[in-house]
Amino acid sequence: MTSELPEMRASDTERERVAERLRDAVAEGRLDMEEFEQRLDAAYRARTHGELTPLVADLPAPGGTGADPAPLADPAAPARTRWRERIGLPATSKGAFAFWGGFGRKGTWTIGRSFTAVTVMAGGELDLRDARFEARETVITCVVLMGGVHVVVPPDVHLQVTGVGLMGGFGEQGVSDVEPDPEAPRVVVRGLAVMGGVGVERKRTKAAKLRLKAERAERAEQARLEKQVRRLEREQDRKELD
Repeated sequence: MTSELPEMRASDTERERVAERLRDAVAEGRLDMEEFEQRLDAAYRARTHGELTPLVADLPAPGGTGADPAPLADPAAPARTRWRERIGLPATSKGAFAFWGGFGRKGTWTIGRSFTAVTVMAGGELDLRDARFEARETVITCVVLMGGVHVVVPPDVHLQVTGVGLMGGFGEQGVSDVEPDPEAPRVVVRGLAVMGGVGVERKRTKAAKLRLKAERAERAEQARLEKQVRRLEREQDRKELD
């Protein structure tokens, strides 16, 4: 006589760690964006280990060479180690300048603890959503003359905007329903904008948006099932009364 044990259920921690593996893989060029989005969506919908494991079976462990794909991380490990892994790395850029043109920093670059952005009749973009940080506190000094700088940060960083605008301004907008992560870095945006502007936006990555979409779909499905169960219970109660 044989028996089959139920497959182990996946935790939120395990789903998030698989998502981090997928983000690293797309940043390294191992996955294209379409496959990344498909796998990420499947990761956040996964209910068991059996559904999670194939999503990273052909990917190396973080920091590995690809020879031996690593198993899923220990579910007992801290859930929010991703910020610690992104802080304390050598800076790849400490400043940017644009005159009658523009500049951009985005992707997996590493911002210096002190970064100066200067635009003269030009524009620039600093996207920190997938960036690494040289230090736990990053100070971005913007000097804008008849131009603009757009700074994009993850919703869960600690943010302070203290710039001054002369016939221009400093503005902050974006996601406001996320509490700062205690492990996240602090980003200070300051400087001067003359006849120009500096905009700071809290914005989720596309991956985070997919995760939220999957979570909402799961909650909606759970609510539908609960409603169906209540309806069946009421029908059963009526039959028993009859």
